[in-house]
Amino acid sequence: MATKTFKPITPSLRYKTVADFSILTPKKLQPKKPRKLMSSLTKSGGRNALGKMTVRHIGGGHKRKYRLIDFLREKREIPARVASLEYDPNRTAYIALLHYADGEKRYILAPLGLNVGDAVLASDKADIKPGNNLPLSAIPVGTLIHNIEGEPGKGGKLARSAGNYAQLMAKEGDYCQVKMPSGEIRLIHSRCRASIGQLSNTDHENITIGKAGRNRWLGVRPTNRGVSMNPIDHPHGGGEGKASGGGHPRSPWGQPTKGYKTRNNKRTDAFIVKRRR
Repeated sequence: MATKTFKPITPSLRYKTVADFSILTPKKLQPKKPRKLMSSLTKSGGRNALGKMTVRHIGGGHKRKYRLIDFLREKREIPARVASLEYDPNRTAYIALLHYADGEKRYILAPLGLNVGDAVLASDKADIKPGNNLPLSAIPVGTLIHNIEGEPGKGGKLARSAGNYAQLMAKEGDYCQVKMPSGEIRLIHSRCRASIGQLSNTDHENITIGKAGRNRWLGVRPTNRGVSMNPIDHPHGGGEGKASGGGHPRSPWGQPTKGYKTRNNKRTDAFIVKRRR
């Protein structure tokens, strides 16, 4: 898969690139989307239940329907066939529609190498093939995995975005050492389940947005630099002429933003074998 470029007939098209969706099933060949796998999605605009803005730069964007993804993969020992590979506006990886042998339909995250018509299985004895789901205890060391559970039975939480994968490094007792996409090596219980393979849309990181309007389609509002503000609005603000801030980089509320450790979770510290830095 590659990215698609354009003839620069406008300034914004000169650098703009989009994903080449050639591996996806054409819309006219896609089976009818099951209504129960789609739900409406309301926009928060970055505001909490009281209407107070708690996250900046969120608002607008194209209307979307949410696709209910099966992160748990609890349909065990029932074979399924990949009916279509589809784009999901809510995530960077592509999704696959599965038709199970008992007639049920579900969406899963589509790994690299999964094609329409392939057989997929969630089982303790499944083959090590892209899309199959197994417990970590049944996966060979060195295998690339995604959609990994943090706790047994809680559903996949780790390595879920485009092109991402983790790697099973070692097994010791009830725990396995898993190398995360960040480079961190972490202990995860061997009863936790994971799906085989690297996730699809590996070229997502190479896409150039190209123009401000495309970010607005995605629901991202403009960001203003701190150094262009007044001192009352930002710690970097003020100064005569074009001042470059001065002092350590900080958020509008004075918290350091580069190299400052904000992690504070002593409960899970013991599960980190090697930190990402």
